[in-house]
Amino acid sequence: MSIPIVAVVGRPNVGKSTLFNKLIGQRLSIVEDTPGVTRDRIYSKCEWCGKSFMIVDTGGIEPDSDDVILAQMRRQSELAIEKADVIIFVTDIRCGVTSDDHAVAEMLIKSGKPIILAVNKCDTLGEPPMEIYEFYNLGLGEPYPVSSVHGHGTGDMLDAVYEYLPDVKEEEYDEEYIKVAVIGKPNAGKSSLINKIAGEERVIVSDIAGTTRDSTDTVIENQYGKFVFIDTAGIRKKSRVTEKVEHYSVLRAYMAVDRADVCVIMIDASEGFTEQDSKVAGYAHEQGKACVVAVNKWDLVEKNDKTMQEYRTKLENDFSFMSYVPFVFISAKTGQRINKLYELIKYTAEQNSMRISTGMLNDVLAYATTRVQPPSDKGRRLKIYYMTQPSTKPPTFVTFVNRTDLFHFSYRRYIENQIRSTFGLEGTPVRFIVRERGGNDK
Repeated sequence: MSIPIVAVVGRPNVGKSTLFNKLIGQRLSIVEDTPGVTRDRIYSKCEWCGKSFMIVDTGGIEPDSDDVILAQMRRQSELAIEKADVIIFVTDIRCGVTSDDHAVAEMLIKSGKPIILAVNKCDTLGEPPMEIYEFYNLGLGEPYPVSSVHGHGTGDMLDAVYEYLPDVKEEEYDEEYIKVAVIGKPNAGKSSLINKIAGEERVIVSDIAGTTRDSTDTVIENQYGKFVFIDTAGIRKKSRVTEKVEHYSVLRAYMAVDRADVCVIMIDASEGFTEQDSKVAGYAHEQGKACVVAVNKWDLVEKNDKTMQEYRTKLENDFSFMSYVPFVFISAKTGQRINKLYELIKYTAEQNSMRISTGMLNDVLAYATTRVQPPSDKGRRLKIYYMTQPSTKPPTFVTFVNRTDLFHFSYRRYIENQIRSTFGLEGTPVRFIVRERGGNDK
């Protein structure tokens, strides 16, 4: 489904990142008093009154800029104007209305987008300070006094945002379709793969990294099933994301992962595994998506009878944090092993949706604990009472124990390996929720 985007804009050092962190309930944006601090992730899902939306922190000055503060602030505002459904314009009660605030306000008014004016650093409870009336001069309607540090006033502000959020568009694909996000670095061959699958020039193919700006859907029906392939812009290192459109290309790529059932992680065989590949794969893993690693441009690699196995061994080491993921060596240009890719996509989607009965789970658990005794500490031994699976996508297992602190990571991994060896679960992460008897989450 298409999730609305809410952008947080404003000049540097007014508290945008602090407000962003407060709204999402976790510390994703780095908060410093220095304008232009780089952040690893600038967006997160948020929900208010039953409506979900993506909130984007547009940040401050980009560190590689030679331009003045106003120009950089305007550039960030343009990002929000371009793609956002609603804009939260953050100002600072302590500084009052500045000339930069006026410049941004004029741009936002011209955009025609709904604008919520948040006056930050109103940290005391009760009536807002008299200085807030000055912000009516911006011509944006009622200012909402908020405290990004304490959270005061954010509810009223989000109520105003809620009024402008568009209705979420339901996907037009039924459950028979497997949604596949093709993700990876720029120029890894994602668009070439989509074109080969579709049998037509569906998306632009170019050797220039970053050609694809948006996510596009390609619907395929064949002997393997029904698929929706989501081609995305390549996910680059943030230090290289300098062109303004690229900011939202990265955002759309992550949102494509959120939409997908299976993520095909494209690796360029000529370059091998890189740090950025690990970040792309790590995000898909965090989101609990089924994954397949497709090593593209295999036709360009000089090979002997040991090349594939040596490459596979190296990839298994590189993807040690995703030991469950299968590999396939393809050529998007020639179509080599594309059929194998279809098979793996369908198989991993089924594994990601697998449901195991409580009785079968506890049979495996009894065998595992008999084979390797649970750990103990100071005379207290871990007791695992039983295990059940409440949900899928990814398979999630709730384990009831006597003491959560005794259920060490190593033993949890052992139990996971026993479940995988019995039921497969190839290509999908699994989640464990450990509860002490009595129901407290730990």
